[in-house]
Amino acid sequence: MQKIFDPVENYKRTKESIGYVDRDAATGKVYDDLGFRCGLEIHQQLKTEKKLFCRCPAGLYQKKGEYDAEVIRHMRPTLSELGEYDGTALMEFKTKKTIVYRIKNETACTYDIDDTPPFGLNREALAIAMEVALLLKCSIVGELHITRKQYLDGSIPTGFQRTGILGIEGEIPLKKKKVRIIQLSIEEEACREVSDVGHIRIYTTDRLGMPLIETVTYPDLHAPDEVAEVAHYLRFLTRSTGKMRTGIGAAREDVNVSINGGTRVEIKGVAHIKWLPELTHNEAFRQKALLEIRKILTRRISDPSRWKIESKRILASDLKHDETFMKKAGADSRHIVAVNLPEFKGILSFFTQPGMNFANELSSRLKVIACLDQPNMTHSETHDPLLNEKDWSTLKKLLKSGENDAHVIFWGPEEDMRTALETIDERCCLAFDGVPNETRKALKNGTTIFERILPGPDRMYPDTDSPPIPIKETFIEKTQKGLPSDVSYRLEQMKDWGIPSDTYTYILKRNLFPIIEKIITDFQENPSFVGTFIGHTLKNVERRLGPSPRFQNSKIYNLFSFIHKNQLNRNIVKLMLPIIYLNPDSEHKAILKTIGYQPMTEQKILSKIPLLKETFKDIQGTQDGKAKMSWIMGKLRPFAIGNMDLREVRRAIDGEKQ
Repeated sequence: MQKIFDPVENYKRTKESIGYVDRDAATGKVYDDLGFRCGLEIHQQLKTEKKLFCRCPAGLYQKKGEYDAEVIRHMRPTLSELGEYDGTALMEFKTKKTIVYRIKNETACTYDIDDTPPFGLNREALAIAMEVALLLKCSIVGELHITRKQYLDGSIPTGFQRTGILGIEGEIPLKKKKVRIIQLSIEEEACREVSDVGHIRIYTTDRLGMPLIETVTYPDLHAPDEVAEVAHYLRFLTRSTGKMRTGIGAAREDVNVSINGGTRVEIKGVAHIKWLPELTHNEAFRQKALLEIRKILTRRISDPSRWKIESKRILASDLKHDETFMKKAGADSRHIVAVNLPEFKGILSFFTQPGMNFANELSSRLKVIACLDQPNMTHSETHDPLLNEKDWSTLKKLLKSGENDAHVIFWGPEEDMRTALETIDERCCLAFDGVPNETRKALKNGTTIFERILPGPDRMYPDTDSPPIPIKETFIEKTQKGLPSDVSYRLEQMKDWGIPSDTYTYILKRNLFPIIEKIITDFQENPSFVGTFIGHTLKNVERRLGPSPRFQNSKIYNLFSFIHKNQLNRNIVKLMLPIIYLNPDSEHKAILKTIGYQPMTEQKILSKIPLLKETFKDIQGTQDGKAKMSWIMGKLRPFAIGNMDLREVRRAIDGEKQ
């Protein structure tokens, strides 16, 4: 008796067959066996007053639904210098998208909508990019040449992004290795996407044209944790200039991943560094799964060139047993097509990523290329079938299916059916090759979905509107003199100072190291106290009280300057900080009154101890040491704050100091 095919069991079996393990359980050997290789492309917005190629203000954002006009565009591909089309451009053209730009007068001009040529390159942005390139120890180009990088997804109204390489062959020092830098470029930011439904994609142009830098590494990373380490280092390095924008979307990582036998796949626009290890781990195993699928198909099908799908339009009369499905799939004048995939049994339910299988490779492409809003398909190997067994049997007969075939049903508007069928056929044919070159979108759960075909060299061509910009040695030398200290030096220095390691990320992320260093140098303050105060106390105040737009880090230096000048004990800064944080313009002396500070000599404070000991004995009727210490410290703390170290008070209570 033939065993009934169980897609859930097949998913589990195939997951085990490729040796998938959770990232937390993965060892270095796991990634060595996979041949894990990864490189990063990190984009960081620069904090400039104006945009890169026009004089519109940078950093002003439209509120939701706020715009003065709309511009509608339809993109089409152009030939490269070699007379060829880029594959990504052709794919985007196939989607037949209508692009809508919502424009606010204050943040856009005729350059943004491609009605006038570019202005001269923003020299403030160039100077900031030069700082980062030198910090990365890049070789600086003699001339900056602006090129056009084609984008037909509508994110840039011109259909291309203006970009130029400033530095090449730099390096990033990690704990155990150095990661090589291919190049650092300066380029213009794209639009912000508002929505993407069906054939209509909507953008706002407020972010468009803002200057950013792109740092590209070689594929020198051989484990997911190294990917996050590089991303953190680059974040700390760029922040050290004090000239970077921060917040959601100000920095984004594109991750290029490959394994032995696979190919380069780009995970686009990762918003959070903490996502990187899980994303790269799952992508490596996704490629391993696709390579295993190729092996299976190669064994089953001797000549892939002769393999082809069969399809048939489905009518209500064809599926008599499940009217609910027909109503759902056939709503809004949508059409239904059934597809037979010869020898694909077990492939659609084959594990690719946690919670995903090969069928998701098809449905995500239907969403992007054929513009079929999800859910857009079902298949014969789903664990939650929309059709019952009788209807599947009917479909198999209609499609003249073999025992080892698989089946897909998709639905959508009539005008998208041909594109959808071509998309399914194309992706299944690619399964015979293994891992397709593509760009994928990151999801917060550590998985990815198809976004577009990976661009090739044919998307780049010179920008005839922008003359070359000479990079003079005097400019490089001047920039070199004003560079901040290296991140590696800052990490080593904080370690030598005895600053707790759990403060490093916060301090470097907020570029607070220079203030710590200046306080230590100018006031001979204890380094560990200053670092802990900023890395723990300030961080906790921010978290507890929320954002304070007017608070600046210079207020911390001014606070230490005040207590040093007035010879106050440094612990008082912990009480003063929350008030200054919420009211940055407050007078320091007024804050002292608010917290109840009263000047008192150490001798007078300590003279209260004998009487307090007697009082405690009379009130509590016990000589319990811990209780007595706690009670007396509570009485003396208001007098000691700002006047003497609480540790000295404690020692005095213990009798170590009379």
